Amino acid sequence: MNKENIIEKLTGFFEAEPTQKFSVEQMVQKLGMEGAGQFKFVVQALTQLEHDKKVLLDDEGRFSWNVAADTAALTGIFHANDRGYGFVTVDPEQPDYFINPTATMSALNGDEVRIEETGAGDPKINKRPEGKIVEIIAHSLTQVVGEFQDAADENLPAGILGLVHLKDKKLSNFKFLLEDKGLHPVAGEVILADISAYPSAALPGLLKGVAVKVLGNVNDPGMDILQVVYEHEIPHEFPDDVMEQAEKTPDHVTEPEREGRVDLTDQKLVTIDSIESKDLDDAVNVWKLPNGNFHLGVHIADVSHYVQPGTPLDREAYERGTSVYLTDRVIPMLPAKLSNGICSLNPHVERCAMTCEMEIDAAGKIVNHKIFPSLIKSTERMTYIAINKIVESHDEKTMEQYQELVPMFQDMAELHKILLKMRKRRGAIEFDDTEAKIIVDEQGHPTDIQLRERGTSERMVESFMLAANETVAAHFHALKVPFVYRIHETPKPEKIENLFEILGTLGIEVAGKKTDVNPKMMQSILKKVAGKPEEAMVSTMVLRSMQQAKYSPQPLGHFGIAADDYTHFTSPIRRYPDLMVHRLIHLYLEQGLGQEQQDKYADQLDSLTTHTSEAERRGISAERDTDAMKKAEFMSDHVGEEFDAVVSSVTKFGMFIALPNTVEGLIHISQIQDDYYEYLEKQMALVGRRTKQTYRIGQPVKVKLINVNVEQKEVDFTLAEPGQAPKSDLLDGVELPDRRPKRNNDHRGHRNNFHRQGGSNHKRPNGNNNRNRRSNNGGHSSRPQRQGGSRSNYKSNQSSNRNR
Repeated sequence: MNKENIIEKLTGFFEAEPTQKFSVEQMVQKLGMEGAGQFKFVVQALTQLEHDKKVLLDDEGRFSWNVAADTAALTGIFHANDRGYGFVTVDPEQPDYFINPTATMSALNGDEVRIEETGAGDPKINKRPEGKIVEIIAHSLTQVVGEFQDAADENLPAGILGLVHLKDKKLSNFKFLLEDKGLHPVAGEVILADISAYPSAALPGLLKGVAVKVLGNVNDPGMDILQVVYEHEIPHEFPDDVMEQAEKTPDHVTEPEREGRVDLTDQKLVTIDSIESKDLDDAVNVWKLPNGNFHLGVHIADVSHYVQPGTPLDREAYERGTSVYLTDRVIPMLPAKLSNGICSLNPHVERCAMTCEMEIDAAGKIVNHKIFPSLIKSTERMTYIAINKIVESHDEKTMEQYQELVPMFQDMAELHKILLKMRKRRGAIEFDDTEAKIIVDEQGHPTDIQLRERGTSERMVESFMLAANETVAAHFHALKVPFVYRIHETPKPEKIENLFEILGTLGIEVAGKKTDVNPKMMQSILKKVAGKPEEAMVSTMVLRSMQQAKYSPQPLGHFGIAADDYTHFTSPIRRYPDLMVHRLIHLYLEQGLGQEQQDKYADQLDSLTTHTSEAERRGISAERDTDAMKKAEFMSDHVGEEFDAVVSSVTKFGMFIALPNTVEGLIHISQIQDDYYEYLEKQMALVGRRTKQTYRIGQPVKVKLINVNVEQKEVDFTLAEPGQAPKSDLLDGVELPDRRPKRNNDHRGHRNNFHRQGGSNHKRPNGNNNRNRRSNNGGHSSRPQRQGGSRSNYKSNQSSNRNR
């Protein structure tokens, strides 16, 4: 039982008997968690409830329900909108509270607030509950980054140097005054400023701060991306002690490091990656066994050997949590001396590794496996392009160049097909998607957006990494020792209820009970609509019903790939959870499975998995913002041009459309002037009252680019050929109001509001970059994408497995 489940059960006990007091021992008995090592998990959950002021602790060590807090106020996170209103998330699984512009107390986006409910919601009519903020518990924003403007004509008060222009749309209603207490920047410089005063009732629209760092001039190449880095508070400069430790790390395997490792240097094994990659953390080899089965070896860089607990390197890697890829640069988790050097499985040199060897039968079942520290020497550094030339097009020149390895590559392709069929048999969910790579010039200006196609080699490596991740997770789950898992939980009942309701309106029957949903059921839904007009819409709805993948100490399985056990073992150069998995493997292999060993990290895993899940989301958010900005910048050179597109989302304020190059933009409802269009939420359609013309997800449209706002990452289109949409009878039987509501042509804020209404899980190729969307199988990536030099372009990812 994980921490969230324990808290949920404890809450139920307290709410059922709100006047009673209970000792920890009584709570342990109620939960049935009297086994060895379980007591502390109950204590942690009670501590969390007390911290959140849900329960009270008396002098005798007894807990009781905080009735006053329960009835008077709720705490949550405020999500601001640039139009003044906002939403507060109290429970991620429940609708957010709508906060009127007059009831925000000038809270900023991300602030932890306390609210009082002022109006109940009604799910039947899609009405949210309403509330007002009564207290700002903690500000999430402590620093801002922006361009300094001297604003001499603003008649600024004494002690104010000028203004700071904030690009964050959610801060557009606030004016930031820079005080004369810190650095004195000049106009046009981008600065980092500490906030010294927040908006108040007396001055609701003002922020004040002090300049603490000048980042450069607003026109410097790369300054736009650097601002994104600071806005998301991503650590990007290694402290001196970290660099000093990195420099002291040897650049070759020393003699003492060979001890205790299985020497595999005589085996033929290869790395397979993109051309620009420099941090190679996995190598593979395959051969057929005499019994007809396959041997699969997955060899992962042993980063944990070089990054020891408690060291500066470990501290910084934990803080970063993951490498972050931002169009033309990477913010690595580890310094280059490690990530591109001793930890990278470069060809023809010895490297320390952690190996998972598997024997796989013709049905894709792993019948035997071994996990052990090893010493390897990569035979060749292969690229996806070269492998595809060998196994797909059988290019003679390439096959001759790698003739000694060609038989292994052919075996790899055969094994991949077996593993892929196995995953499909058990119900793994696959979402097809297009990946994009943004090409920029030396000044950082985007010059092209190229599409990537995943060939056999990319999917082949993914199959091997998935197999290793599952094998490692299952191995340590069976041992019942503390471990780190990558989990993707079963969709919530209310999400499934909504999905089934929509499928019913489309006449799609689903085999099985909605109270017992499983991956196979979801897979069958997608198969039924494959190639049909409603495929895009159904795929979107299935995607929306999924939960977000995350890290956890509890082995809850992975719904998206239909795996009982799953972890992240294969990318320790770029993900801290993988590094921790290796650390735990070393611990259990070298020191045994005793209670002392199990206790060593057990208390840390809950906070570690929470932190790394948050760091992952932070990085994804920065990546999305950067790509959206660069895509908008690219499109700014094409205003007035017409494009073929498809409808990617439909909302009450218009529809989002996606171009073939994955750029997405909005056609506001005010731009569709040939009829008055009704929004049908269940059908996700806009239907003309008079013409019956209908716009739905997946529908092709011809569009014209009319406006681009690079700073706000907005791209606006209009229909190039209005009146050409197909007609439907969706409005038949729908009771429509006699009078048309007034339209608001100002669509500012609609994009943000769309996200707060659940659109953030939607397929949105621009705002939700393919590389980062964990839509394919719920984010079970075995292998994050790699980045070469500082000016190279990273490999985009969605279906190519970065975050699964």
